Amino acid sequence: MNISRKWLNEYTKITATDKEFDDAMTMSGTKVETTEVLSAEIKNVVVGKGLEIVRHENSDHMWVCLVDVGEAEPIQIVTGAQNVKQGDLCPVAKHNSYLPGGIHITKGKLRGEKSNGMLCSLKELGLTVNDFPYAIEDGIFIIEEPDVYVGQDINEVIGTDDSVVEFEITNNRTDCYSIIGIAREAAATFNQPLTLHEPEVKGSDAGSMFDMLDVEVEDTDLCPRYTARMVANVKIGPSPKWLRQRLHACGVRPINNIVDITNYVMLEYGQPMHAFDYRYVGSGKIIVRRAKEGEVLTTLDGNAHTLTSKMLVIADEEKAIGLAGIMGGQNSEILDTTTTVVFESANFDGTCIRQTANALGMRTDASTKFEKGLDPLNTYPAIQRACELVEMLGAGDVMDGVIDVLSYVPQPVTVPFEPDKINRHLGTDISPEEMLEYLGRLGFEAQGDMLKVPSWRSDIHYMADVAEEVARLYGYNRIPTTMFKGATAQGGYTDEQKKKNLTGILCRALGYSEILTYSFGSPSMFDMIRLPEDSPLRNVVKILNPLGEDTSVMRTTSLPCMMETLARNNAYRNKSAKLYELAKIYLPQEGEDLPREDVILTMGVYGSGTDFFTLKGEIEAVLRGLNTKSVSCVAQKSNPSYHPGRCADLLVDGEIVGVYGQVHPLVAANYGISAEVYCAEINFTKLLTLLAPEAVYQPLPRFPAVERDLALICDDGHTAAQVEACIMAAGGKLLRKVRLFDLYRGKGIPEGKKSLAFNLELRADDRTLTDADSEGVISAILEKLRKELGITLR
Repeated sequence: MNISRKWLNEYTKITATDKEFDDAMTMSGTKVETTEVLSAEIKNVVVGKGLEIVRHENSDHMWVCLVDVGEAEPIQIVTGAQNVKQGDLCPVAKHNSYLPGGIHITKGKLRGEKSNGMLCSLKELGLTVNDFPYAIEDGIFIIEEPDVYVGQDINEVIGTDDSVVEFEITNNRTDCYSIIGIAREAAATFNQPLTLHEPEVKGSDAGSMFDMLDVEVEDTDLCPRYTARMVANVKIGPSPKWLRQRLHACGVRPINNIVDITNYVMLEYGQPMHAFDYRYVGSGKIIVRRAKEGEVLTTLDGNAHTLTSKMLVIADEEKAIGLAGIMGGQNSEILDTTTTVVFESANFDGTCIRQTANALGMRTDASTKFEKGLDPLNTYPAIQRACELVEMLGAGDVMDGVIDVLSYVPQPVTVPFEPDKINRHLGTDISPEEMLEYLGRLGFEAQGDMLKVPSWRSDIHYMADVAEEVARLYGYNRIPTTMFKGATAQGGYTDEQKKKNLTGILCRALGYSEILTYSFGSPSMFDMIRLPEDSPLRNVVKILNPLGEDTSVMRTTSLPCMMETLARNNAYRNKSAKLYELAKIYLPQEGEDLPREDVILTMGVYGSGTDFFTLKGEIEAVLRGLNTKSVSCVAQKSNPSYHPGRCADLLVDGEIVGVYGQVHPLVAANYGISAEVYCAEINFTKLLTLLAPEAVYQPLPRFPAVERDLALICDDGHTAAQVEACIMAAGGKLLRKVRLFDLYRGKGIPEGKKSLAFNLELRADDRTLTDADSEGVISAILEKLRKELGITLR
């Protein structure tokens, strides 16, 4: 938001320098980005008057001018311009002067004649014919302004004797997107009186607008308020100098008096306005409605837009004539032949305006303001100000009557005034009277123990909001530095974060290095790991605005990312690599807008003599460190990404939590790896629900243990884990530990069989076990093994 200091001083007299102003406003919460002194680039340029103009003796297109610049003697200047006459006033850049763009003017000779400066055009002063419509674009700027004198600094004439302050306005302070809003802040900051003008419309004998116009608001939820007035006998022409200069200082190009009035009011009040040519309002009726699906509207920029039923338009009974809150239609624009104008000052739903502007790719100054939410009480004073300016500029006759469609009457917002809480919140000791004085400067009204919030302050809801208002006027730099009072919550890691950190420690202790990969990838990654076409993992969340095809979908499996990283290390000729990652996958859920985000522990390794059992042991070590419930595995032969004979599902307490094994050689080949690659994908989110109770201290056993070894003959298809589980189930309370210590196939063992040898530890808490106790346990174990698995004693 750019603000002219000269314009601002009409509302509150601030004598501070630019630096003092910038510092004070920033400290009070209205941050200043930059301040531009408009006169900084134009130096030593004054108003000159042509006293004598003669043809250059050595040129057929140059003139030698004797120019009065307000000094003791006139100066001679040579010019090639053809529009300068004797007696004309024009800008003169004297010797050692500067023009915009850093152009330095010095005296010299042109074709043998001395030239002690330069006569300036609009362009050389950084201006256009929009700033001075009576001037010509390709000649010297002939000044026709009243009250201009010879020798006057040209900055005073063209309005650049000003400073323009650029503010960074936060989205919650929509009131500060206006001159009046900034004036309120400046007056409160410097504790100066605020003078606000009450618009006065005298009216005319042009008749009543009620006989010519009707307004209907069909969608009151999208248009809470719509205010309209009409002006007859419009005289389109340039705006006066003071108005053009204020628009120019704020970065708005002057166009004509009617359009300039709407822009001026938007800058002054922060209320976007629009003007329609009444000739093109069919049947004299304005309808605020949703657009028809597929309806086409050509806006003032000449672009045709196809609209949807979610968009709001201003229409007559036949067609749309404007895109509400964004831009008017080309079919109702103000022309030089316009004679009757309808002024619109409305309040529109910010969400609708933003969605429409984004969908059509046409954000404007008006839409930028509307989308942040404006004060509905501002539409009436804004349209009154516009009509007042019409009368001031002689631009037309304001017709009697105002159409003001208000769907609801906004009620004043009140919040409790709690000075003790505010002081505790800020760590200050400010008296209630002083607080109320600060708040009064900002427009708050005390009503007993309550505060009435100004209608333009839609950001005030709670005590903390009021405390902020007090703090910024009291001065943040005056608030003493104090320690926190009372008990404060201690920061720290959540249980999940602690487990993640522990997992990282365990993996790094096993020689793994952590990696970080992108959460998105290419749809082709599923082909790389040989997923079937009907795999549910191919159901992905698609990114609407991807950087490219390679980053167009959210991953549903972490294996491709691990394989890409291993492949990169292999391509760099690293002989071995051990990597791990804790990262999310994104699984779409039927009937849900957002996917389920599971954290996956992915481990990948090649080289270093790693095999299936090495990886299995490392996984068990990590799970043991995390204190999970009982861990087991089941052979997995149908996973297309893994070797069918070297892959297993990982189970914790009987629930599948992941898969591990050798990556299928075809998958490894897809990534350019010829070596054996082993990976594990473990659902860490699920793992956290399967943790064992925290271990508690157990005293050392008082009675000795009895150890027995069992050598068993079983089918080759039986796993050691199956046999161990059967032994533990049959052993009862006396069986404390089971350990496999031998696997044998060969001589003395039948074909298709193998020998497994287990060490069993038996112990009782209340006595020393007898042989009978031990034999009873062993007999029960052998009987269960025989019946359930067909296992016999070797």
